[in-house]
Amino acid sequence: MRILLIGLVCLTVACNNNSSKKSEYKATGSIHKLDDGLDAVIASGAKIEIIGEGFEWSEGPLWVEQHQMLLFSDVPRDTVYKWTEDKGVEVYLTPSGYTDSIPRGGEMGSNGLVLDKEGRLVLCQHGNRQMARMDAPLDKPEARYTALANSFNEKRFNSPNDAVFNRAGELYFTDPPYGFESQSDQDPKKELSWNGVYKVKTNGEVVLLVDSLSRPNGIAFTPDEKQIIIACSDPQKPNLYIYDIAGDSLINGRVFYSTAEEAAKKRGLPDGLKIDSRGFVFSSGPGGIWIFNQEAKVLGRIDLDEAVSNVALSADEKTLYVTNDMQILRVKLR
Repeated sequence: MRILLIGLVCLTVACNNNSSKKSEYKATGSIHKLDDGLDAVIASGAKIEIIGEGFEWSEGPLWVEQHQMLLFSDVPRDTVYKWTEDKGVEVYLTPSGYTDSIPRGGEMGSNGLVLDKEGRLVLCQHGNRQMARMDAPLDKPEARYTALANSFNEKRFNSPNDAVFNRAGELYFTDPPYGFESQSDQDPKKELSWNGVYKVKTNGEVVLLVDSLSRPNGIAFTPDEKQIIIACSDPQKPNLYIYDIAGDSLINGRVFYSTAEEAAKKRGLPDGLKIDSRGFVFSSGPGGIWIFNQEAKVLGRIDLDEAVSNVALSADEKTLYVTNDMQILRVKLR
């Protein structure tokens, strides 16, 4: 029954996205300029294109330059999809986050997607509660996985959510409780008393970096990799935090920007984020995508009706891809 249901869902999405195989896409949203510095990032009249739709909750976008494809998760559907200019949206990988035989609900699929130094796909697996590598080529995906990390001090992770590799090949990731069926800290399957941020060293050792954030989520390095920004998706503390990196520790944690005032009025919270090579920060937040400079000055916003979960940059940083609830968006940058 579950296999049949997945097949029907995939067929429905494929049908909904037949229109993606065309040169003209529907537009949505608008650019809200707050500072002249935005002109260096995006044009005020840039078109926000809907390149895919019909999903349940899209997440974890990843641009794969080698294959000219965008990969992204639909977390409740336990599926990774791909988008290409030629073919639009297609099913890429399923199951993507939960491989047990016991049926369950909730957000059990993959979330964040990244490539390691060898160009292999690494997934934040909610249902399996681990960071895992797909053991198959990118152009021939298969649901075969090797766990890179699944526990700390012999206690299972909650549900790894977003991740990033540094240039040395070390893996940093966040671990909130959203993959539990209850999505809460009171879930009976929760083994850790905190929601952490971790580092997996190249020898496989897992290091706890932060245990004080209530809902750690998006994570990204500054271009020099001397600092790291982590989003907190707690409605009571809807902030972006920045830390200095000191070996196997994160120190001097402080608020990079707080969206508390805006979060009380608009849909959305800080979630996923990316930082480009010039230090500009693209972060999901209340009302859409917030664009900051390195000094945490808000340059502008891409205003959207639906909640944004995350963003991805093309290799040349001229295109921003957005997972926008049931939609996938594309925006041309400077």
